[in-house]
Amino acid sequence: MTAIEQTEAARPRGTRLPRRARRNQLLGAAQEVFVAQGYHSAAMDDIAERAGVSKPVLYQHFPGKLDLYLALLDQHCESLLVSVRTALASTSDNSLRVRATMDAYFAYVEDEGGAFRLVFESDLTNEPAVRERVDKVTFECAEAICEVIAEDTGLSKAESMLLASGLGGLAQVVARSWLHSDRSVPREQAVQLLTSLAWRGIAGFPLHGSEHH
Repeated sequence: MTAIEQTEAARPRGTRLPRRARRNQLLGAAQEVFVAQGYHSAAMDDIAERAGVSKPVLYQHFPGKLDLYLALLDQHCESLLVSVRTALASTSDNSLRVRATMDAYFAYVEDEGGAFRLVFESDLTNEPAVRERVDKVTFECAEAICEVIAEDTGLSKAESMLLASGLGGLAQVVARSWLHSDRSVPREQAVQLLTSLAWRGIAGFPLHGSEHH
């Protein structure tokens, strides 16, 4: 059950929940409000009302609005990183790896909770703690891709990191563009188009120790 689903299940006031369940419920409510209103327009009153709790209960778990936002950001940055690592580990066929990685970004932005907006379209990127987390997950996703490229091509880490950053950036920008175009191209087709583009580039680097691409 996701945090937002727990919010729906636990919304009526007066329900006593275990601390962890209450925290997840509050995070789900906060995500709904932040995604709908943005950080600056959201108020703790809105989040408490959405969660069906009093403000004192909300403040028992999160001292302030930024603490809530950063907790959500940590959660969803970790989710993206796990998805990318899982995609890379899902096969040893590199063309399928590229496709799985592209699809991981599409799945991430398509999630109905809209969490990607907190990571990639935040209205709080001038806040150092937010910028640090976004930069960190961008780097870690690229680093995961870099490890595969370096191992398979024999390119240096610096060279592999440049290619990995390009692939990761391509995936997240195109996935967001696809979503904002109201999914005018079916997801499977969009992923395949992007995979074809990315694979034509990365396949130009021969496998390490092989004369074949």
